[in-house]
Amino acid sequence: MTTAVAEDYAGLVSRTLAYGADAFIVALLTGGSATVFSMIASVVGPWARDLGDLVVSSYLIFLPSIMAVYCALFWLLAGRTPGMAVLGLRVVRVDGSRLHWLAALLRAVLLAYFPIGALWLIVDRKYQGLPDKVARTTVIRVEPSGRGEVAPEGRIAR
Repeated sequence: MTTAVAEDYAGLVSRTLAYGADAFIVALLTGGSATVFSMIASVVGPWARDLGDLVVSSYLIFLPSIMAVYCALFWLLAGRTPGMAVLGLRVVRVDGSRLHWLAALLRAVLLAYFPIGALWLIVDRKYQGLPDKVARTTVIRVEPSGRGEVAPEGRIAR
């Protein structure tokens, strides 16, 4: 595997935009689901209405957990989330290989519950935030190949 050089690491702006896009997607999906559940529960009966109120009120408590699962699954399966795909970013291990499940889950939980730790990337020469340091990952930029596909993980985009 090829290791990334300094210009291949994704910086603060692109990573923040990708995370913001993913947070918007998660908030939209979970908010929509909670709203639909609440509307259905209000029609079913009083016991379901109480359950609907509980689900809607616990929405903000479980949102970071849902975000962590969302990110971990996408990183594990595709190496990036939809927000990262739009911006041409990919999460890899520091040696350039794919993430394994423990690193993806650890990075996702730290990023969801302690997002301020990601700001360490401002002072790090490899642009690694605290979640990256703990999970031994980095975020790189990838360029599309000629057929609308992303370049293979072993080949780092320049």
